[in-house]
Parts: sequence; structure tokens; C-alpha cells
Amino acid sequence: MTLTDDTASGHEAAKDAGGRGNPAEVFAVFLRLGLTSFGGPIAHLGYFRDELVVRRRWISEAGYADLVALCQFLPGPASSQVGFSLGVLRGHGLLGGLAAWLAFTLPSALVLFAFALGAAAFTGPVAAGILHGLKLVAVAVVAQAVWGMARNLAPDRERAGIALAAIVLAVFVAGIFSQVLAIAVGALAGLWLCRAGDDAPPGHLHFPVSRRAGLVALVIFAALLVLSPIVAAATGSGGLALFDAFYRSGALVFGGGHVVLPLLEAETVETGWIGGDTFLVGYGLAQAVPGPLFTFAAYLGAVMEPAPNGLAGATIALVAIFLPGLLLVYGMLPFWNDFRRRPVAQAAMRGANAAVVGILAAALYDPVWTSAVTSPRDYVLALAGVMLLVVWKAPLWLVVPLLTAAGTVIALLR
Repeated sequence: MTLTDDTASGHEAAKDAGGRGNPAEVFAVFLRLGLTSFGGPIAHLGYFRDELVVRRRWISEAGYADLVALCQFLPGPASSQVGFSLGVLRGHGLLGGLAAWLAFTLPSALVLFAFALGAAAFTGPVAAGILHGLKLVAVAVVAQAVWGMARNLAPDRERAGIALAAIVLAVFVAGIFSQVLAIAVGALAGLWLCRAGDDAPPGHLHFPVSRRAGLVALVIFAALLVLSPIVAAATGSGGLALFDAFYRSGALVFGGGHVVLPLLEAETVETGWIGGDTFLVGYGLAQAVPGPLFTFAAYLGAVMEPAPNGLAGATIALVAIFLPGLLLVYGMLPFWNDFRRRPVAQAAMRGANAAVVGILAAALYDPVWTSAVTSPRDYVLALAGVMLLVVWKAPLWLVVPLLTAAGTVIALLR
């Protein structure tokens, strides 16, 4: 069976997966998931499987595994891309995908936006202690991400070497260019060093997306990536500059949501749009809310020093950071079966993913560690948080308040 240019394959997939739905149904289901899906992208994929594969039978087990493989291959927030694609399938088209994305994203985005509005009034010794505790949460969470990604994405000498090279580039080449360069070098090194690997998984994806619609989405993705910085620089528009910064960050995130940390830090803190402490506090808070980590963008857009900020800044940042990942997955749905079987593509992605490990490891030191760990007590707390997450497998919803409370006590005792 092969992919076709019309929507018949999408009809067939929906039928096989338990019937067609509509955008309203998709919105209701994903709103509940957006309110309850704690624990990060890997946990989100587990929630989706339990709710939509096992219980509701929107898609088969093999089809779901194939979809997850596609979204892990592409840059962007994997869990949101999977949810968007399931919405396209069940809601029979783009409106269903947008309904799934909006419902899954809105709860955490609203919480982070509300916190951003109240951040200026959040002062005093207790407030400072809570904010310090949230910084220590960020240390533990990023350390866990580095550990887990290193085991999965850099398990051999070749990919570990690529990760180390990425660390060197991230440390000695300043700014967002260092991350782009590291990913590009990693992909090229992967073509040479990472040709051996698992074969592409069997199975086919059949979604109601024509090849023409896919090509249009890919062209829009590329056009926005190339033209946004040019137009922003030519017009001097703050809104376009904000859109460009977050769009580029979303377009370069390989390997999971935590990788957005160094990209956004380069685009916002290093440019003077936001203070380093404010950045890390928001990142720590983002660990405590359900839904995708990319909703951190709503907080950043709201607290920016230059206009637009507030509601306008939050909306621009939120849409911009998700848009490239959604365009890419929508554009790739009709072509994935052919592309994923090319050995060259698989090798390049192995190298790029290993480089991502190095980028995140560099960010773990600066700005995360250097801003949060300022005393031996901080070190003990951060290490305890890492042990809770990595060794005892404690859930984030438990570790976040524990570490925040302990950090608050230590800060008040100083």
C-alpha cells in the first residue's frame, strides 16, 4: 500500500482507527489531556497512547509508533506534533489538528501568562526564596534531560564524540549561531560516522493530507525561516523581531523540549530582552504545569522589556515557537514513508541528535548551573533533585514543590 495525493487514505485511516470525528470532539479530548498531562514530552506520549490508542482507538498501535518516529525525527515539540497529527486524523483535516494543538497548549500557557503578569508584584524574602528554589528545579530537570538524552542519543563512541564537539562549539562560539553550527556539524559528522544503525520501522502513515498541501506547508516553513529576519531588520518592527526570534528557536529544536532552553536564552537573555534570573524562574515554573514545555514562550513574551509584551507579546511568542514544528509535521505526513527509509537521512539525524546532547550539556553549566548553584547547600539540593528524578524516578509534580520549598528555606536562612 502506498501514499496517495488525495484524502482517501485519510478516510481509510480514520475508519480503521475507530471512525471519523470532528474538531469539537478533538478539542474536548485534548483539553482534558492539556489539564492533566504532567511530566514532559515522553510522559505526554504515554498519556496519548493510553487515551487515544488503547481507550479510544483513534489509531492503531503500529500507526502510533510510526507517527511518534516521524515527530522525533523532525525539529519541534514532539508531543505537540503527535497531538496535532492525531487531531488532523480524527478531526479529518487541518481544523482538527489546530483544535488539538490549541486545547493541549492553552491550559499551561494561561498559567504561565498569569504568573508573568504577577511576577513584578512577587517580591520580598519569601518570594526571593521561592524563585531561588525554582532555579534549582531547573538544574535538576536539565541535568535529568542531559543524562537521559545522552544514553539514548549518544550511546557509542562516535556519537559521544559528536556531542563533545558540540559542547566545544557551544562554549567557544557565542550566540544562537553556535547552536546552529553545532547541529549542522553534527549532521555532517553523522553522514560519515553514523551510517550503521537500526533499519526504518515497518508500517505506513495514511493521513488526510495531500502532497500538494504538504509542499505548501514546507514552502511556508522555509519562507518564514528565511524572510522573517530580513523583514524584521528592514522594518525595525519589534513584533516581527519577536516573531523571528521565537520562530527560529522553534525551528531548531531537535531532541526534545528542553533543548529550547539554550536557544531561547541566546535569543532573549543575551539580547537584553529579559534578565537571566527572570528567565530561569519562568523555566523552573514551566516544569510545574501540565502540557508542553514550549508554553514557556508565553511567559517570556509577556515579561519582555521591549514592546510588544504583555498579552500581545505572549501571543506572538507562543504562536511563533510552535508554528515551525506544526508546519513541518503537516508538510512531512505525505512524504514520510519514502524519506525515512533513506540511509543518508537516518545517518544525518543520528549525528544531529548527538549534537543536541552537547548543546544541552553546555546550557546545563551556563546559564543554569552558574545562576542557581551559589553555595554548597544549593549543590546538595540540586544533586538531591537529580537523584530523585534519575534514580528514584520521582514524578516532576512531586519534585518541583519539594525542591522549591527546600530552596526557599535555604534562601531564608542565609
